[in-house]
Amino acid sequence: MKISLKKSLILLSSLILFSFSACAKSNPEIEKLNRVLLSMSPCCKAAIPNGDPQEFLADLKRVLATRSDFSSTDLSPFFLIDKTHNVGADYEPEKLIHLDKNDLYAINKNNLSLRPEAFEALKVLAAAAKKDGVTLTVSSTYRSYEYQKNLFAYWVSVDGLEEAERESARPGTSQHQLGMALDFAPVDDAFDQTPGGKWVYANAAKYGWSLSFPKGYEDVTGYRWECWHFRYIGVEACQFQKKWFSDVQQFMIEFIDAWEKAE
Repeated sequence: MKISLKKSLILLSSLILFSFSACAKSNPEIEKLNRVLLSMSPCCKAAIPNGDPQEFLADLKRVLATRSDFSSTDLSPFFLIDKTHNVGADYEPEKLIHLDKNDLYAINKNNLSLRPEAFEALKVLAAAAKKDGVTLTVSSTYRSYEYQKNLFAYWVSVDGLEEAERESARPGTSQHQLGMALDFAPVDDAFDQTPGGKWVYANAAKYGWSLSFPKGYEDVTGYRWECWHFRYIGVEACQFQKKWFSDVQQFMIEFIDAWEKAE
């Protein structure tokens, strides 16, 4: 991804602001923020707008505090999983809840399930859509390591390895294995033009659902645009993502991962 001169200047001013604030106040958190920001990829740094570091840190703390709304014995809602960060073959979320036919949303498969937090959030999202005259259809949710292994092999047999890598995750690297992501139907590029797609694009973040693979960021996420794939991360995180990371989930999750691993 090419970084525009404008974005580069924004990045430069942002880092100078953080650095000067750190020197002036000797604030360990701002010093840590500088270290973490400097460790991020050029694309991620370019996505972060200029702003007050204290405001950024306050927003970050609110996001991290929402982890108490999720199971403390399962993976964090902000767990970084992508082509280079994975989970093992034996990982399965705790207390998966099966999706049955209901009056809020439609399902087009019988083997769908989600973590309790995402299950409840889906009901809230679907009820809001229903109120606006839209019935959402869920097509895919939790996938086991073995299921993803077979699915990836199938797409390799159909499209070849190079193309399969753009649209299907290798086993252990899929957000679906976390039990916090889902695909709406239809699972194709036409979804964003359907009533459901238009509604979800306009409203999903209000209910804590974030688009995982946006258009134009394949070099960042590793996957082509998937307008149907959303991950539940909570309302605060969706707001944080939009305010500080150009509304790109991958950038925010990478930052949180780096922040929590930093000294």
